[in-house]
Amino acid sequence: MRLLSITQCAPGMRLAKKIYSEEGLVLLAEHVELTAKLIDRLSDHGVHFIYIEDPRTADLVVPDMISDETRHKALGTIRKQFQSLMNGANQKNGPYPYISKPFRDVMNLVLDDLLSQQHALIMLMNMGVVDDYLFQHSLNVCVYSTMLGIASGYTRDELMTLGLGAMLHDVGKTQISMGVLKKPGSLSRDEYEEMKRHAERGYLLLKDEPNIPLLAAHCAFQHHERLNGSGYPRGIAGDQIHEYAKWIGLVDSYDAMTTTRVYRDPMLPHEAMEGLYAGSGTLYEQRMLQVFRDHVAIYPIGVTVKLGTGEAGVVAKLNPLVPHRPTIRILYDRDGQPIHAPYEVDLSRELSCMIVRVGAAFDND
Repeated sequence: MRLLSITQCAPGMRLAKKIYSEEGLVLLAEHVELTAKLIDRLSDHGVHFIYIEDPRTADLVVPDMISDETRHKALGTIRKQFQSLMNGANQKNGPYPYISKPFRDVMNLVLDDLLSQQHALIMLMNMGVVDDYLFQHSLNVCVYSTMLGIASGYTRDELMTLGLGAMLHDVGKTQISMGVLKKPGSLSRDEYEEMKRHAERGYLLLKDEPNIPLLAAHCAFQHHERLNGSGYPRGIAGDQIHEYAKWIGLVDSYDAMTTTRVYRDPMLPHEAMEGLYAGSGTLYEQRMLQVFRDHVAIYPIGVTVKLGTGEAGVVAKLNPLVPHRPTIRILYDRDGQPIHAPYEVDLSRELSCMIVRVGAAFDND
């Protein structure tokens, strides 16, 4: 399979990996033939990258971090509970028990899936339609943050708290007006101030929940705080921000950059990583950035890359010990011509060989 931008796709190509609906159901299965109309519909629904079949890369497999069943149950729970809050269910007095148990049940499924593949790298999860960014984003941040917690050696109880805090970090947005939440252009000053209130509102929604750890509520409160005190809502800094909230804030930024938004196209992982590192030591802890970099597939399997030698191909294998030095299957020579016998270059061994371009389209493809 190969990972292509939707703009590079053409009628007649076939899907190599499922496309999911907003509810986490399989919308389009493997081997479905793309038509011009289908490509346009996917683009209209925010699908910017898809995997397509290619006989030269037919053996490449991209593992899912969570199962279809877990994805479906998680997105279904997030959608149902968040929409309940959006529809005014929060107006009743006292705690909101409909928040508690469903999310703990889903978090246990996520933990079971992720703990069964502890050495997996974080891969793009945005292979689906994104009609409502909030639901998919909440799941993505949960999965990515939990994987980083596993990498940091957290216990299952600690992972449960971190994961719940991550899944519910944006629950306060259910209390923001839809006009502000889904505005396609820049927010006015007043609208931006309204948007910023979601952090405190999330904390207020969660703090009295009987089965939600208070620390998870603080994750919602603190996930926009930054190391140098430049964040919101309180402008706290350094060790005043809980470690879990720091992880969630880092992952929240990464997923926002690699996901389609109403106001811009998504970045590829290596571009988003560069954006995060621009805030090293000021917005994000350098130690955490290093852990994140070591556990994210900066160059996803199947993505097209060009090497400094002039040759080009696709990422064929990931190297868990050195994620930024994958193995490349060479498909084109330095003149851009297809080669008849593709071969592989392991960048973790060929240290003088560098990736110089990512996601490129080739005229002879």
